[in-house]
Amino acid sequence: MGLILFPGDGDPGSPDASWSCRGFADFRRHLAEAEGFTLAEMRGFGGDRPWSEVRTALEPLLDHPDTGGDALSPADCAPILVRLEAITDEWVREGDDSRLRAHIEAARRLGAVLRLCAARGVPLLFG
Repeated sequence: MGLILFPGDGDPGSPDASWSCRGFADFRRHLAEAEGFTLAEMRGFGGDRPWSEVRTALEPLLDHPDTGGDALSPADCAPILVRLEAITDEWVREGDDSRLRAHIEAARRLGAVLRLCAARGVPLLFG
């Protein structure tokens, strides 16, 4: 079983980003590390640390149920996209191991979806 993030535009030809559940968890852990914190310390991920102690544009993506939950608004998508692109650029400069390459590819797929959501004014859906 896995999950898919896609624009709520009703267009089956729109881009999407998909992962296995384990792959998405690893992707989000790596994003949190890039932002300077450990996801496992956060509420909702086994820890006690409140999200109010973390400042990141990625919070709506990181602090979201794997499936279901509310859609992310186009207003959420734009700042997530900016930060995700910056992190992706950092990962490209960091090196070339297979795990990092997979995260870069996933971030680029997600970036395309976020860009479309922001441009068309449609929400990001989790399914």
